[in-house]
Amino acid sequence: MKIINREHAAIIHTPHKSEIRPLMDRTTSDIARCSLAEETLPAGAKVGCHYHIETEEVYYIVRGAGVMRIDDEVRAVGAGDCIFIPRGSVHTLENTGSEAMKILLVCGPAYAIADHYPV
Repeated sequence: MKIINREHAAIIHTPHKSEIRPLMDRTTSDIARCSLAEETLPAGAKVGCHYHIETEEVYYIVRGAGVMRIDDEVRAVGAGDCIFIPRGSVHTLENTGSEAMKILLVCGPAYAIADHYPV
């Protein structure tokens, strides 16, 4: 049995000033078909536009508010929203609120940095 406690997960500091905690992914286990991470996106920060060739993603917003763009569609999002990001779709998320956004990131197959393509 593999258990990763959030408080003991590694913290990755991104170029857009967010913190990502890989909870269950290729770096913490033998998982291959999916992964789960938690991202904290500071107020005013924006995830850079990017896409994945192999990976589908689901963002679940736990706290905060922002604007999600997937290809040509732009929508306001907030706590309780679950967003599907298909493979190959250019996407970004901007925190437009006054507090840090907390997002759960689910990827299938498990996230791999080699499948991250900035635009």
